[in-house]
Order: sequence, then C-alpha cells, then structure tokens
Amino acid sequence: MRTIDSSEAARMTPDELRRLARERLGEEGGGGHGDFLFNPDVRDQIVANALLPAAVLIPILDRPGGLNVLLTKRRESLRAHSGQVAFPGGRIDPDDESVEAAALREAREEIGLEPRLAEIIGRLPDYHTGSGYRIAPVVALVDGRAPVEPNPAEVDYIFEVPFAFLMDRANHRTGSREFNGRLRHYLEMPYGEHYIWGVTAGIIRVLRDRIFP
Repeated sequence: MRTIDSSEAARMTPDELRRLARERLGEEGGGGHGDFLFNPDVRDQIVANALLPAAVLIPILDRPGGLNVLLTKRRESLRAHSGQVAFPGGRIDPDDESVEAAALREAREEIGLEPRLAEIIGRLPDYHTGSGYRIAPVVALVDGRAPVEPNPAEVDYIFEVPFAFLMDRANHRTGSREFNGRLRHYLEMPYGEHYIWGVTAGIIRVLRDRIFP
C-alpha cells in the first residue's frame, strides 16, 4: 500500500477523481471487507450475521478550496449506531430499484440532498458490520452548492472533512474497546471535535485504499 502526500489528495480535482473512480471503483457487491479486518477471530461470525442489506452515500463535495467529504452525527435516540458519526444511509427497501437508488433516497431523507445534484461515480465492496448489516457504500460527487439540511428525526448535525485528511493514512489510528467481555479493535480518525470511528472509518479506509492503491 503506497503512502501518499496529503497534498496529492488536496490538489485532486473532480475530473481526476472521476478518472480514478472509473479505473478503481466498480459496481461491486460481494467483498471481503468489514469489522472483521481488525478482528479476524470473529470473521465467520460477522459475515454470517451481516444479513440486513443497507446502503450509504459517500458524498464528496466539490468546494472552491478542494474536495470535502460530508458526514453526519446520528441522533442518540436511534436504535442502530446511535450518536455515531456516519454517512447518510440506511436499510434498502423492497421498492428501491438498486443500492444506488437506496443510498440517494436515504441521503434525501436524512440531509435533504436532491438526487439530481449527486453524480454516482462508483461503488465499494459490501462492508459487513458486527451489528448485522451488509452495507453497500456508494460514492458520489456532489455539487458544492447543493443545499443540505439535517432531518432532526435522524441527524443531530452535518459537518465536512477535507478529502485529503481522510485519504492520509497518517490520520488513521487503531483503537480498542471491550465488547461483550472481549477486546475488539477498530479504526478511528479524530477530526477536531468529531470522532470518526468503527464502520464509517472502515469504509473510508476501503475508499482510500481503492483510490490510492
């Protein structure tokens, strides 16, 4: 895995990202990614239990100062991943025509993003979570002028992180906690007052390793 200078990602233009996405991001479903990457002893258990299909949108905003990634802080009252930093997303409904359609629908519901302002540029392999979800991460370039607003029923607030910060492995750390009496490891990427970790950090790592192999 090559190391990149953070300025390389900071200088990346939307056209360059589109080109790399065409080359390195596919229309993928299955894949060997998930919470088990740092916990190989529970790989089979996590994969077997990750049965709930879900989709998230990774919105990469085209800003005058460079590319930014939009994230949300989930409400503490939610049943799944409450209070955590996350991409807009949720379960795939039977009426959704595709995982891309599901990701766009969820983004519209959670942050008011109009689908016409989000250009799908690729998809990452499914990500299996210890909470029972099989997540399809969908990558989109979003018009930096697109209006967004958090849905207070699901989202506490919205914030942005520079794409270059998230693509720099120097900002990726390994943390650990005890879950159900066993020590579990995970990625974390603190950014100012925002604590990005777990599933969201894991998906970001997969995106980074695909864009900059």
